[in-house]
This record gives sequence, structure tokens and C-alpha cells, in this order.
Amino acid sequence: MMSADQTAALFAMPRSRRWVLAARLKTLGLSVTPVLAGTWLAAGSGTWRVDVLAATLVSAASIQIGTNLWNDAADAESGVDTGERLGPPRMTALGLLGAREVRITAAMVFMLAAFAGLYLVLVGGWTILAVGLASLALGYLYSMGPYPLSATPVGEVLVVAFFGVAAVAGTAWLHGAELTPEIWQAGLLFGLPAASVLLVNNHRDRKSDAAGGRRTLAILIGEPASRLLYTLLNVAALAGIAALFGSCASGLSVFAAVVLYCAFIVRRMWLLPVSPQLNSLLAQTALYQLLLFAASALAVAVC
Repeated sequence: MMSADQTAALFAMPRSRRWVLAARLKTLGLSVTPVLAGTWLAAGSGTWRVDVLAATLVSAASIQIGTNLWNDAADAESGVDTGERLGPPRMTALGLLGAREVRITAAMVFMLAAFAGLYLVLVGGWTILAVGLASLALGYLYSMGPYPLSATPVGEVLVVAFFGVAAVAGTAWLHGAELTPEIWQAGLLFGLPAASVLLVNNHRDRKSDAAGGRRTLAILIGEPASRLLYTLLNVAALAGIAALFGSCASGLSVFAAVVLYCAFIVRRMWLLPVSPQLNSLLAQTALYQLLLFAASALAVAVC
């Protein structure tokens, strides 16, 4: 819950800043990192294209931003986002942006994703069309419709599937790479930190979500199990990626710094109370995913 001073500061901010907050750009790495990883894996097999990288980045980032904007408006209208929420401020719920203009902007961002996706369909064919349409549908159905996916326990699984496996493998496929077991494994592993970001969000909002009729995974398994699952997701991602790309002693040593960062965010998850203090952990966990990718690329380079 925000103080009166915090609320006043939000109302005093420029509209451009309000849109930045509504788009939730601090976690944009969740859509960018898998695209970079897929491009890097394709380049390792000897094939990659600048046009594909650019179009994939635009499409992936637009889907995430559009979903965030749609979620901002939808949760306000459904009554889930109220002045009692512990998470970052939501622009529609606070009256800082109108629900209609947020929905229209979200639709325009989805259209941008679709236009970039059309180019990718020309490159990758019907398989990419199916993945793109599924991604756009997920962005809409996550918060809208009679049974919003954000209110169910499957959110984390969907994040791994779309922000991990589909994003990494789909990007590599678009670059012309053969989809090896290594690429599929990398997609799964890079998706785990993304799922843990959603888990933190639902862990923080357990009480308000339950009051709003939601049944997220965090609600079903409870507070201690949510902290434990966050730990397992991120440790598994680190161990799996280190095993996949740290093929020599020098390569494994690259992951030492990432081990420390993993310990840092896991410790915060266990120590921080269910409060607005958890908000900073969202961006920190998204950064962890990016650090795993950077360490992977460096480890392969030194081996």
C-alpha cells in the first residue's frame, strides 16, 4: 500500500513516465534475453541474420509490453488492483491513465508485434505463424476473457514455454539453425528465471489475489513452498546452464560470479517479508537471467 506522499508523487509525474511504468520496462529483459540466446546459439552453428534478430526483438518486446499494458487495464477493471496492492503502482487502477487509452495502446503494440511477426513468417513459414499467433493469444488471454490465465496455477509453466523454450528455439530456427537438443535444453533453462519472476509477483500478491478470486500457484502451495520453489528454479537454471556451456575448467569458473548473484537473490527471497520490498526482486531476477546468458557466452568463448 502506498503512502499519501508516494501517491502525490505519482500524480505529479509526466504522462510519459506513467506509460513507462505501465509498460513495466524494468523486466523487459525477460523477452530480450531469450532472443539474444537463440541468436547466439544459431551463430555458434554458423548461421544468423541481422534482420531476423531485429524483427524478433521487436516482436518479442512488443508482445511483453502489450501484455503488461493490457494487464494494467484489465486488473483495474476486474477489481484485482486496488489501493491496497503491494506491487508496483498500476496506472489504470490509480486513475493516472484511462482504461480505454491503455487498452488501445496495448492493441497498437500488439499490432506492431504482428507486423514484425509477418516478416518473420516470411522467413520461417507456418511454424513461426503458429508460434506468433499463440503468443499473441496468450498475451490477450492472460488477463482477459471469462477465465484469465493470470488467475490460474499455470502461469509459471506458460512463462517457461513461451519466454523460454519457444523464444530460444524459435529464434534459432528463424536464423536457420538446426534445433539440436542443446537448443531445446537452453530454452527450458533460460525460461526458469522468467518463471521465478512471475512467482515472486504472485507470492507478493497472494492475499489480494485470493480476495479477488484468483488461484495462482503461489496461493495453492503457500508462502514457504513459494520461497523454496523460487530457490529451486534459479539454482536449477544455474546448474543446468553451467553444465551445458561450461565444458572446461575456465568455462565453469566464469559462472562463479553468477553463483554469488544467485545466492544474493535467493537470500532476499527468503528474508524479505511479503511486502512492497519484494518489488525490487522482480528486476533483479530478470537481470539474473541476462547474467546467465552473458556467462554462457563468455564460458564458451574461453573454452
